[in-house]
Amino acid sequence: MTMRFKPNANASRLSFDGTGKSADVQAKSRIALSMILLGVAYTVILGRLAMLGFVEPGEANARLRPDISITAQRPDIRDRNGETLATDIVTSSLFAEPNKIVDVDEAVEKLQIALPDIDVKTVHRRLSSKAGFVWLKRELTPAKESQILSFGIPGIGFRKETRRFYPNGETASHLVGHVNIDNVGIAGLEKYIDDRGLKELRSLGLASNKDMQPVHLSIDLRVQHYVREELVEAMRRYKAIAAGAVVLNAKTGEVVAMASLPDYNPNKPVDALKKENLNRISAGLFEMGSTFKAFTTAMALDSGKVNMNSRFDARYALKIGGHTINDFHAKRRILSVPEVFIYSSNIGTAKMADVVGVKKHREFLHKIGLLSRVPFELPEVAYPVEPKKWRKINSVTISYGHGATTTPLQTAVAGAALINGGKLINPTLFPRSRAQAEAEAVQVISPKTSNQMRELMRKNVVEGSGKRAEVPGFRVGGKTGTAEKVVNGRYSSKVRFNAFLATFPVDDPEYIVLAFVDEPKPEDGKKSATAGLNAAPLVGNIIRRSASVLGVEADFGNISNPLLIAN
Repeated sequence: MTMRFKPNANASRLSFDGTGKSADVQAKSRIALSMILLGVAYTVILGRLAMLGFVEPGEANARLRPDISITAQRPDIRDRNGETLATDIVTSSLFAEPNKIVDVDEAVEKLQIALPDIDVKTVHRRLSSKAGFVWLKRELTPAKESQILSFGIPGIGFRKETRRFYPNGETASHLVGHVNIDNVGIAGLEKYIDDRGLKELRSLGLASNKDMQPVHLSIDLRVQHYVREELVEAMRRYKAIAAGAVVLNAKTGEVVAMASLPDYNPNKPVDALKKENLNRISAGLFEMGSTFKAFTTAMALDSGKVNMNSRFDARYALKIGGHTINDFHAKRRILSVPEVFIYSSNIGTAKMADVVGVKKHREFLHKIGLLSRVPFELPEVAYPVEPKKWRKINSVTISYGHGATTTPLQTAVAGAALINGGKLINPTLFPRSRAQAEAEAVQVISPKTSNQMRELMRKNVVEGSGKRAEVPGFRVGGKTGTAEKVVNGRYSSKVRFNAFLATFPVDDPEYIVLAFVDEPKPEDGKKSATAGLNAAPLVGNIIRRSASVLGVEADFGNISNPLLIAN
């Protein structure tokens, strides 16, 4: 403890006559302080001895050994409704004191009966050592413990430990994360909790279940379950290598559900580090394709240099620096802003970006959070990648989603800003009120631009490539994105990353849903595999199953017409 002293204003007035008297007082004070400290030390020692007197001899011996790793107790992790996502359970771990082993060969032989999978050579070596304590097997079942105890092997004992258990298995594995053998968080929210102070509590011996309250998340386990089920089905139906989705509250930034496949079972985290099991939502970097056209359009409208009646010539391919830019569904005519958006015109979108300019384009994407690392509780969050130096060709290709990589989570967060009145709100895995979100929100586009983007996104579902995302009664709006992936240094038209960015209900958006299907193949009976054919219906299925659980009421009045927003 640091003690602070205030200077005495009268100190300079003290005469030298009081110097001897002051020294005598200081000497007595030091003696008294020393006696107090000595008394405290003896009290601590006596208390420790008394405490050890109340524990079993074997347990006391184990506590005194420096090489025993005491597993940490952790708080429960629960969803927003109190459903348990992670909890501690008590297990037994087998240890030995080699100096008390009477017959090593006999001990090994008996242990092998109960534990046929043990490495006999390793166990024999450990029992033959001169160590005072060695671990033999961690996390045994009560049945195994009882069987080994029945053998009556001298020098063999058990220690109660806590083990982390995830009752929902893979359902929220990337969110919750997992722990190591000592119950220390090493991924996901488990690691976040440790990094926020549990390590310090544990080192002080204060990490006990009695002291720790459950950690409540913004996740709704029901929606999380629906999302994962739909991703499993999408991977099967479209023969994809991966799929993922996030459901985000557009007004608070709360993550309601987030899943990425392939995933793993945190109860058996041996597969967690496999490359294919990466959390692609927050740690995967992708060129997001035509979903970026929503941001380019918003930028152009918000600049004041483009309005909803502006028109762009898309009759001819655009040639820049040896590159030819064409449209996938070419109309070969002059297009209005809504038509550029609905028909997903690369040419029209590139020309909108050109109106704003290269510098302003880059500044806008940073402002809306697409090219900066998103602040988020999970440790597994990737840094976006953009060109070191932006040229016109970079601005052109990035305008329609090629040439810069970002995470699906960031795309969803930026998408929320497009439709929630123009406010960028950082995502969170913890409950957050509307007032708390408003306090930290940053206005990135005007409310007028936000209204216009809702109109365009609704039009795209009613008239454009997002038709298969429509859910009657919930007025879905959205934008498809079909991005060609790079194969051997070149973009391949046969290998794609498909995404759909959606919001509902578009009149007063409550939620953002972004889903992707990585390298989908044409569905049986179909020749194509664009985002409108797989990512869009995937989002529609998620909304259909989740809307009522999220408290969004269906409205079947006039559901087919797009919004009418004043220019």
